[in-house]
Amino acid sequence: MEGLPKFYNYVAIFTYEDDGIHITYPDLPGCVSFGADEDEAARKAEEVLQLHMFGIEEDGESVPKPSSLRELKKDLAENEVLVKVNAFMPVIREKLNKRFIKKTVSIPYWVNAEGERYGVNFSQLLQNAVIATVSQNKKYL
Repeated sequence: MEGLPKFYNYVAIFTYEDDGIHITYPDLPGCVSFGADEDEAARKAEEVLQLHMFGIEEDGESVPKPSSLRELKKDLAENEVLVKVNAFMPVIREKLNKRFIKKTVSIPYWVNAEGERYGVNFSQLLQNAVIATVSQNKKYL
């Protein structure tokens, strides 16, 4: 994905509660998580930011401008702290773009029986067929 930044940097608010640490991003509505302790909260904060930003990229939405620590500091409650979170995107993009999805297809019974008899890997066959079709006929892109 050319042209996309390698990093996103946003400020998270860690809210300390009796049950753990709630994580929110003021600039990213819906980007929330939770950690039982500070170490888990730090990991979860990075993970949710990566996933949220990947979703924004995939949906073609505009990336919100991050607020500064100074801007957000004035509105904090006593049980809240600001944490700067960096999301390194190349790894998450590669991981999510290479994930597999399940597709249901219908084929005649006899085709299935013959394929199984010869040990055909139906998933690999379908992948190869789609790749060949797309590379020969660019109108599918």
